[in-house]
Amino acid sequence: MLDNTKFIGFLLQRFADNEDKDAIVWHGQIYSYAWLKDKIETWYEALNSNDIELGNVVMVEADYSPSSIALLIALIEYQAIIVPITDSVAHKKDEFIETSQAEFLIQIASDDSCNIIRLSQTAQHECFDTLRIGKVPGLILFSSGSTGKSKAAVHDLAKLLEKFKVPRHALRAITFLLYDHIGGVNTLLYTLSNAGCVISVEDRKPDTVLAAVDEYQADLLPTSPTFINLILISEAYKRYQLSSLKTVTYGTEPMPESTLIRFNALFPHIKLLQTYGLSELGILRSKSKDNTSLWVKVGGEGFETRVTDDNILEIKAYSGMLGYLNAPSPYTDDGWFHTGDQVEVDGEYLRILGRKSEIINVGGQKVYPAEVESVLQQLDCIAESEVYGEKNALVGNVVCAKLRLNQTHSGMDKKALKRQIKQHCLQSLESYQVPAKFKFDESEQFSPRFKKMRTL
Repeated sequence: MLDNTKFIGFLLQRFADNEDKDAIVWHGQIYSYAWLKDKIETWYEALNSNDIELGNVVMVEADYSPSSIALLIALIEYQAIIVPITDSVAHKKDEFIETSQAEFLIQIASDDSCNIIRLSQTAQHECFDTLRIGKVPGLILFSSGSTGKSKAAVHDLAKLLEKFKVPRHALRAITFLLYDHIGGVNTLLYTLSNAGCVISVEDRKPDTVLAAVDEYQADLLPTSPTFINLILISEAYKRYQLSSLKTVTYGTEPMPESTLIRFNALFPHIKLLQTYGLSELGILRSKSKDNTSLWVKVGGEGFETRVTDDNILEIKAYSGMLGYLNAPSPYTDDGWFHTGDQVEVDGEYLRILGRKSEIINVGGQKVYPAEVESVLQQLDCIAESEVYGEKNALVGNVVCAKLRLNQTHSGMDKKALKRQIKQHCLQSLESYQVPAKFKFDESEQFSPRFKKMRTL
């Protein structure tokens, strides 16, 4: 029974204070905070009756649903080490089970029914020992692994929960960022801890998401630059009433300035807020200079930032992960996390240029892919662009661009189009930044997490 709660007491109290309020919207049905509180209790008892012990590693295969949300909270109080996964990583499921050493798998189906499976392995790792000795819940998050094997970051969930104890604004939020993404976990816990409403969507297509904003009067959409671009390309915004939407947050990758300016011009009433976070550290508090600025102030209580001599952002976080299960520690000797993100500095503000590994060196000159992509996407004919480097014997590397054209322009003469694109680029970029090679490809350029997939 959940009588003397150690970790979720503040959540249960807020649920009790707001019993009649909307907690979750799922498949057109609304669930109250009274319902959610009872469901958490039911799950807690189910964990006990299925012989799940404190400190067990429990993988939860789900998307946002009433059961999966209640289960996550029950597992926190149960001091489980939670491994959320979604359909987006189905091809890596076996790898994730092996790496996390999951002892139980709980599957939440699309109809919200569940299946609990005991797995034939025992979880042993120094990070697990730390959690079990401290009698605190854990969270394992896997990186996207787009350029190699996914890294498994282990968190002390009690530390991640601390920042949600401070009451803030109640928001009706779309659960766009996935159930197994640090941004998704952050949105979920923020919304519930402030008695807001979690609005679940059946898929992440622009029409589905914006229809949910319209129907359920969402005021927050946490998303990515790639998805904002898809909203613009699809013109889905023309089919729905979005007056309730007050804030759109974006992160996970650099934002093309042209996309930001265009979205702001269409929706001047919507506050655009750049966020910054990592699976290893959590989400930092942030403040953009203004709606059309890529300059952002990041930090907040529990976070410190510094910039190295070679302009790489480093962060020290109270809520930083304990370590990786399958990789060496990324922390410096004095406890800072080396993000790999190259930045510019203007007083308290940073401009995040992209990962150092993605920067293209052309004859000693640095080219930032996002800057070139921003210029390319000013052209109406281009739906998506991916800028990358190719080796060149003369200058080391040349800039290349893979382009997906809008359907209305797919039949254009490619030679003439290349000339037009180069002329356009030369108006805004230095000659060494202008793509020397173009590849036209009809395939989408983003991952299931709506993050640009890059050619390295």
